Amino acid sequence: MASEKGVTLLDVWVSPFGQRARIALAEKGVDYEYKEENLADKSPLLLKYNPIHKKIPVLIHDGKSVCESLFMVQYIDEVWSDKHPILPSDPYARAQARFWADFVDKKVYESGTKLWKLKGEGQEEAKKEMIESLKLLEAELGEKKYFGGETFGFVDIAFVPFTSWFYTFETSADFKVEEVAPKLVAWTKRCMERESVAKTLYDPLKVYEFVGILKKRFGIE
Repeated sequence: MASEKGVTLLDVWVSPFGQRARIALAEKGVDYEYKEENLADKSPLLLKYNPIHKKIPVLIHDGKSVCESLFMVQYIDEVWSDKHPILPSDPYARAQARFWADFVDKKVYESGTKLWKLKGEGQEEAKKEMIESLKLLEAELGEKKYFGGETFGFVDIAFVPFTSWFYTFETSADFKVEEVAPKLVAWTKRCMERESVAKTLYDPLKVYEFVGILKKRFGIE
């Protein structure tokens, strides 16, 4: 096993991207130091280790940084390869997993952000995009326990943090995830039975309160 010396995660509690890294580290049993960032007053450590984007999350391992959450999860999987494989070993299955993880970023995250930021036609369009995305993800899940089959893996880790935001999406745009994609809700419950997920994700109501603060800050409400 690679050295765990100097494993630090720079993050913000509510970030679904940082939560990906936290879940992956927990699945691997890696001890690490967690540093909560104040994005209104970014720490010298954050500016040093992510000078390009100056964003969280940032994984620091033995003085070297890895940025962007999906790259981070892949790095964690490769470095601590002796426990709980996250990405499939089969090249095609691995490519498919990366595709759907990227889909989550491009579709779920982007349309979800529009749901609570926009009103009127813009929000309605985002709602249609979200519902379509959830249905496509549900079709990909099918009857499997997890997206990778019996193994909790890359797509699960990429997507499950956003389930804490479902209540915010639903309340903002007046729809129910369970009505449009019931299998995803059942999958969420299975994921929450895992200690790595249950200890990482926050109460949806707390996330909703946080979004309310953001709305006031941006002058949305």
